[in-house]
Amino acid sequence: MADMSSPEPELTNVANTRGNTLYVYIVSGVAAVGGLLFGFDTAIISGAIEHVRAEFRLTALEAGWATTSLLVGCMLGAAAGGTISDRFGRKPVLLLAAAGYIVSAVFAGLPRTFTGLVIARFVGGLAVGISSMIAPMYIAEIAPARIRGTLVTLQQMAIVTGVLLANITSGLLVDIGKNNWRWMFASAALPSLLLLIALIAVPESPRWLAKRSRYDRAKAILARVGGRRHAESELQEIKTSLAGESGSALELFSPAVFPALVIGAILAILGQLSGINTVIYYAPSIFLKAGFPEASSATWATVLVGLTNFVSTVVSLAVIDKVGRRPLLMIGTAGMTISMALAGTCMTSAGVPLFAKIAIVLFYIASFAVGVGGVVWVVLSEIFPTKIRGLATSVAVFAVWGSCSLVSFTFLWLLEQFSERVFLIYSALSLVMFLFVFWVLPETRGRSLEDIERMWRGRKSVSPASPDDHK
Repeated sequence: MADMSSPEPELTNVANTRGNTLYVYIVSGVAAVGGLLFGFDTAIISGAIEHVRAEFRLTALEAGWATTSLLVGCMLGAAAGGTISDRFGRKPVLLLAAAGYIVSAVFAGLPRTFTGLVIARFVGGLAVGISSMIAPMYIAEIAPARIRGTLVTLQQMAIVTGVLLANITSGLLVDIGKNNWRWMFASAALPSLLLLIALIAVPESPRWLAKRSRYDRAKAILARVGGRRHAESELQEIKTSLAGESGSALELFSPAVFPALVIGAILAILGQLSGINTVIYYAPSIFLKAGFPEASSATWATVLVGLTNFVSTVVSLAVIDKVGRRPLLMIGTAGMTISMALAGTCMTSAGVPLFAKIAIVLFYIASFAVGVGGVVWVVLSEIFPTKIRGLATSVAVFAVWGSCSLVSFTFLWLLEQFSERVFLIYSALSLVMFLFVFWVLPETRGRSLEDIERMWRGRKSVSPASPDDHK
């Protein structure tokens, strides 16, 4: 890999005149690798949970806590990450997250008590929470508007790749013996170390540098990304944007920020309450309830979930900057509503073939991945002003992990109490999200981050906007 941390080249050379798309893809790709570990760490529990439950003799709620301990860490990491990154920069905080991944992977494979496992998972959650908000924000701040959606969706692509790798790892290790779950957790240590090394080479966010009045360095990075003219115009827009912002927590409640904060938080919450992590975290448990004969076959069936998630995310990645954010979200939430309704009526029915039950789960996963999976993270990375972006994104991502924790902690217990009917709750919440996107969410495709900020400052209502509005 080229040395991306070396002093920026002179702005008069050809690369800076034309920009370097490969460079921005490499930088964004490295940042997005944190998403791979995010996906792996959150999904590996699906293959391990039944074995952890048996070894420590856990109740349904205790098993839920084994999963949710990581998510509590996610909440705190997301809450702290924005403030820390606004003060010290995006890159140092990404490095901190990578170190957290390493510590968590090593110690999750070692514990002799349930408490030890919970602590190790909690540390991993801190890393996931930090990287889940900083990585897409960092990518959005360095990427040109024309490919920003695609590049931010690389984060989701990395997440689903991590989920798939976790599913495959669980399948490969499920039959190796009593300590299989320890190897499942510990297997994340090597990629975590590689991420830490790769992050050393990436540059700081040019928008954060401009906020710190380090204009020459910010301009050099913007020039390398999009060319000299892009750098000059973009830096001027950033300066103008920063001049009108205080950057204090009170600005979260200003007319220019609060509507975006409310919309972002509601979107984040509904995206999780629609039930995605019931499948990501507990697919083997669901498949056992659906009629699979043993844990091994149910674990391998989960690989189909990971593959569907991966392929559908590729589709979303390919069309997000062409189709737009709102249409993909509406398509996805409509499919989620239908599939969860089907699951709520026939998932445990003996008269429904096993392949049909699997198809319902895969339809749900595909719908989520095409719409909610990547698009929500793109929207959250775009809609907040530069000076307050770290803090505002923290609030929204805190909402993501808070609602995710609620779902993961309660699902196994709800499944025991209500059986398949629990999926009807998630169907109803998916429908609520569809209506929210239809009536409230503005379109941000093709707009610069500063243009989106101007949209909020001149906003009269929360009705949907087209990419040509507010020009």
